[in-house]
Amino acid sequence: MTGIRPTAVRTGAAHRLLPLAERILGARLPLRLRAWDGSVAGPEGAPVVVLRSRRALRRLIWQPDELGLAQAYITGDLDIDGDLADGLRTVWGAARERGLRPPRLTLADRAGAVAAMLRLGAIGPRPPVPASQARLGGALHSKARDRAAISHHYDLSNDFYALLLDETMAYSSGYWTRDESEEGPEYGAADAQRDKLDLICRKLGLEPGSTLLDIGCGWGSLTLHAAETYKTRVTAVTLAAEQARYVREQVTARGLEERVEVRLSDYRDIEAGSYDAVSTVEMGEHVGDDEYPGFTATLHRMLRPGGRVLVQQMSRGAVAPGGGAFIESYIAPDMHMRPLGDTVSLLEGAGLEVRAVEAMREHYPRTIRAWHRTLEERWAEFGALVGEETARVWRLYLVGSALAFEEGRMGVDQILAVRPSARGSGDMPLTPGAWYARKGGTR
Repeated sequence: MTGIRPTAVRTGAAHRLLPLAERILGARLPLRLRAWDGSVAGPEGAPVVVLRSRRALRRLIWQPDELGLAQAYITGDLDIDGDLADGLRTVWGAARERGLRPPRLTLADRAGAVAAMLRLGAIGPRPPVPASQARLGGALHSKARDRAAISHHYDLSNDFYALLLDETMAYSSGYWTRDESEEGPEYGAADAQRDKLDLICRKLGLEPGSTLLDIGCGWGSLTLHAAETYKTRVTAVTLAAEQARYVREQVTARGLEERVEVRLSDYRDIEAGSYDAVSTVEMGEHVGDDEYPGFTATLHRMLRPGGRVLVQQMSRGAVAPGGGAFIESYIAPDMHMRPLGDTVSLLEGAGLEVRAVEAMREHYPRTIRAWHRTLEERWAEFGALVGEETARVWRLYLVGSALAFEEGRMGVDQILAVRPSARGSGDMPLTPGAWYARKGGTR
């Protein structure tokens, strides 16, 4: 505020913009606004939204929705002064409590907004789309387009994910077996991931010599854990070239060539098998809504009678099954998340018998917050590796995702199913405790 005359503060950009926004939305905003001219408006103590230039307004004029706000944040034209999570939590809380909705502008609203933007010098050509936005072509969920969508997210670079994730390289929700108050040097994110990997192996009944098909293996956290700890023979499948390269390197470094085969392949190209177990951890979200029945049929076809399948999935309601415009444009193009009940029905429709469902929603915010802490603590390294814009994409993604799970707008579940024999046998013990019993291998 130094050097700005009181009159400029009272009549500055922030004092024109905040009332205009509140009039359009029909409610008071729990935000404080600071504009490029130094003017500030809004309640004391509220999260501060910073408009660094008129270009932030121009982006919102051309794209007056979630994507426009995200683009303004990603490029640094708009920022939050302070904790981004607190700012988003406040905005989403207000949207729920005050019924804030995207504006339905009347002609008078539009005329007033245009006049205000003209006075502020914000009218101009559409700003360029940020370079980090996905650009895909071809038919939805064709093999070529799916390969490009997966590459956009997972082939960012192995160095990036090695910096962000813990030593397990598990890029999915952990399974925290200790309270948050116990988190520290003796128990942290890597331990929660190992507890998750062990839980999956026990649910699948893995033992020395059993066979596992890991569809969407990522950087091989489950594949390597099953092969090393449970002495299981694993076929690991991924569409991401960088992931396949990393897993192959780890297989060689750990001397697991006789137990692990890595395939760079679309799941639709997997030949029929007779595996004891099939796992797919947060991969089905990339399959697509229309294609999911074919995917569950593949899961059934890959199993021997009595074999088990474990699906770990993120879920979201029908309003934004892809996660919203920002995630679909910058993180996971063509993603589709379905409600838990829909997935259970599709698995059953494929001939699989669902035996157990475990909700893990509260585990994901802790997992994501661990990744976010790493991002902030090593911000300069991330910026040097992928650039400031991509680092800001990931900051927004991680903060927003953690809040979505925290507030119940998204969930994550493990679904355990079995392929019954022709006579109906599931080849499973009668009680869950026996299902999850460790059968072999050494730590």
